[in-house]
Amino acid sequence: MNDCIRFIGVKVWGDVKSLLMGVRPFIRILAIRRRMTKPVVGFIGTGVMGKSMAGHILAAGYPLVVYNRTKEKANELLKNGAKWANSPKELVKQADIVFTIVGMPSDVEEVYLSENGLIENGRSGQIFIDMTTSKPSLAVHIYQTAQSKGIHTLDAPVSGGDIGARNGTLAIMVGGDKEIFDRVQDLLNVLGNNIVYQGKAGSGQHTKMCNQIAIATNMIGVCESLIYAKKAGLDPEMVLKSISTGAAGSWSLSHLAPRILKEDFEPGFYIKHFIKDMKIALEEAEKMNLSLPGLSLAKQMYEELSAKGEESSGTQALIKYWAE
Repeated sequence: MNDCIRFIGVKVWGDVKSLLMGVRPFIRILAIRRRMTKPVVGFIGTGVMGKSMAGHILAAGYPLVVYNRTKEKANELLKNGAKWANSPKELVKQADIVFTIVGMPSDVEEVYLSENGLIENGRSGQIFIDMTTSKPSLAVHIYQTAQSKGIHTLDAPVSGGDIGARNGTLAIMVGGDKEIFDRVQDLLNVLGNNIVYQGKAGSGQHTKMCNQIAIATNMIGVCESLIYAKKAGLDPEMVLKSISTGAAGSWSLSHLAPRILKEDFEPGFYIKHFIKDMKIALEEAEKMNLSLPGLSLAKQMYEELSAKGEESSGTQALIKYWAE
């Protein structure tokens, strides 16, 4: 009797196994089809933050094409299945939606507005999303130029640094047409957890200026508090435990102050890019007849550090301003 049961069990398992083997090809086909229904995403700029952001898009199952001036910085993405494009011109011909996160406004202009750029070589119906912190006026100009070709653009700068990029927890502030924002929100959700539509073209960049203004003087306060703690003979780590969760709490205090104590000045965000952002904010403030003395002081302090060779350090290197 037991032998009979064992025989039946083996036979049933054999039948189930055969069935599963037959189903596997169909499962693979369904997975491929699901992938094919997603838009092809292009990503330009695979640096400190872009590499992680592009990785999240790839992991979410979107076909991905990447371009970066230094190809080596995209090697990990290519190993994981992304395709390489030799230029923005080549990339835009393969993609439905294109993200960009580059260094300077001049880089944004080149990528979008040059003869070999996205708009000149793009097609009607495409969506371009610039996540670089750049000039609000440039965002408006790109929007208007793209619109004349039936191309949609969003200015969507981010905050959260390399940590937010790695964890997919960036804050994303978006300007442009609300309809286009709604169409790409699922894709933005792959990159961040605080995604807010701010208004018409340029609004995302203006919001990022507010963000940078708040950070600039906050970093001075973070550094001064640590210097004070040291001079008073306190343990800075214990001080952080007390003040990080109180009224003084901030992202910089929680994430960058510990890096300062470890003397870790690797860039989550480059000083040279922060100086660029502060310059843009001060230029925009001047257009509005607005004085920002705190921001002006922070810019001056960072420029002094940059002149001493710290332009490629992280913003937490401001502590070196007090070096004896």
